[in-house]
Amino acid sequence: MTDPAEDQPSDAPLPLPITGELDLHTFRPAEVGDLLGDYLAACTARGIRSVRIVHGKGTGALRERVHAWLRRSPLVASFALCDAAEGGWGATRATLAASGQQKARG
Repeated sequence: MTDPAEDQPSDAPLPLPITGELDLHTFRPAEVGDLLGDYLAACTARGIRSVRIVHGKGTGALRERVHAWLRRSPLVASFALCDAAEGGWGATRATLAASGQQKARG
């Protein structure tokens, strides 16, 4: 019997569950911008207003990339590092702008 995953090309997009939590550990830094945009837009469409983004502690490079993207995004009302119970400086909590209340890109 064959594995259904073997039938898909290796670069085929895998569906992500839209739960309000995005773990970036399995993604390349170059994928982060498009992934964040698509995921946060899907959360907004589902009425999810608070999203936990797990970027890990590491060197801080991925965290900085995520924060730079969040700063520029009209989808995001605010963001901050999570408290210790949610991952501390290894995760960021983003509050999404209400639909129709998205900030203008500057």
